[in-house]
Amino acid sequence: MGPVHHVRRVSSGQGSCRRPRRRCCLLKGCEQFFDPPYAQSRYCGAACQGAAARWRCWRARQVWRKTEKGRQCRRQQSCRYRERVRQRREAQQAANETQREGQRPDEVSEKSPCARPGCYELFVPARRSPHQRFCSSLCRRALRRVLQRERRWGCRRKRGPPSRRRIPLRSVKVRRPVW
Repeated sequence: MGPVHHVRRVSSGQGSCRRPRRRCCLLKGCEQFFDPPYAQSRYCGAACQGAAARWRCWRARQVWRKTEKGRQCRRQQSCRYRERVRQRREAQQAANETQREGQRPDEVSEKSPCARPGCYELFVPARRSPHQRFCSSLCRRALRRVLQRERRWGCRRKRGPPSRRRIPLRSVKVRRPVW
């Protein structure tokens, strides 16, 4: 027998060489199966990642507008907008417009956005569960499936580029001689 040329070696710090198996895209509306390029992939491609980023911005705006400070800022913004409209109207001499602009319906402030990326549903939380995060059980199960997989693998999603900071060495206790 000759030497074996195709031996797969895994160094102690590298982990397994297996590719992650096919999975479903987390973005609502896409939900295609794809081969993930790396273990923590949640979306099938750049288009879905971009859509998820836009959704995160939209949801942040919705959550911000529900806070007291957000409502106050929104009211001020609406007042400034209405003032600009008034000035434009006077400049155009169109005094017949009676439309109220910048007003939001009251029931919209009671609604909450869904926590699944890509889901733009606004829903009224049930009385028994005021901290409800999802519009439906399908959205809840989709995000739960992703979080369970990441927990099972022991990896967390990190925001931004990896840190270049080195972890400091553990401090060594210095024994002092007893005199």
